[in-house]
Amino acid sequence: MGRAYGDGVAVIDLRTEIKEFLRSRRARITPERAGLPAYGGHRRVTGLRREEVALLAGVSVDYYVRLERGNLTGASDGVLDAVAAALQLDEAERDHLFHLARQSRAPGGARRPAATVRPALQQVLDAITDAPAWLCNGRYDVLATNQLARALYAPMLAGTRRPANTARFVYLHPEAAEAFFVDYDRIVRDVAAKLRMEAGRTPHDGELIALVGELSTRSELFRQRWASQDVRLHRSGRKRLHHPVVGRLDLDVESMELPAEPGLLLNVYTAPAGTATADGLALLASWAADRDRLATDIDPRTSTPE
Repeated sequence: MGRAYGDGVAVIDLRTEIKEFLRSRRARITPERAGLPAYGGHRRVTGLRREEVALLAGVSVDYYVRLERGNLTGASDGVLDAVAAALQLDEAERDHLFHLARQSRAPGGARRPAATVRPALQQVLDAITDAPAWLCNGRYDVLATNQLARALYAPMLAGTRRPANTARFVYLHPEAAEAFFVDYDRIVRDVAAKLRMEAGRTPHDGELIALVGELSTRSELFRQRWASQDVRLHRSGRKRLHHPVVGRLDLDVESMELPAEPGLLLNVYTAPAGTATADGLALLASWAADRDRLATDIDPRTSTPE
């Protein structure tokens, strides 16, 4: 994935990323699914042939072959849209293709994920008292939390490494993560797919490349998920957790990008009033307040427990 150039800075090999992504998407589509006649005889490739994608996209075979070899430099948005339609890319996959193309045209121009949080944003988090709220970047670094989020994610934040990182927790501490995330298999898929999406946006982020390298070295499961070339957007949804103190929590998640802070995501977890999860959050808030109060009594200088 990564390559070090003369200045020693690792970046993503865009040509390889483009080539493997397009090949993987082409391989999953049969002629029948694409609306093409499937003539008899043995097909030597899984999925569509390159000439079939070129036909569907309305470009020459030679031109599509050049694209699939990793050269998107001169591809117009219209051509990218046509290829996306031919390969039946979903929204996240289409965005990923466009991110890769933009980086091919203007390498080094994209933002890198934020690594710090302004004090005013911490104040915003602290003002949210009835819901867990936290800020992360595209690498899954947990950069700031409110009191309830610290309590909710206590199993993940228990380590000494800072910043805590969801991807490391999921893949490098699988027993703890599987006990915490009810939908562990889905979380495993989503985390790798969102990291892949981030890699397309920020291919010059050395910390992201180092994270992917670490996970690839230490986790066979991550290697399998990374090789799938799947991508996903950060979106709202449902997260089901088993908290060691309050038990099962089925939480509604809102994940929002901050326009004034490119690369930061605000995540807020809520539950409908009157539900068991709402009661669980109230109990968790009480437990968190008691824990913080105890920590302050032990050491008056401590306002935020580790």
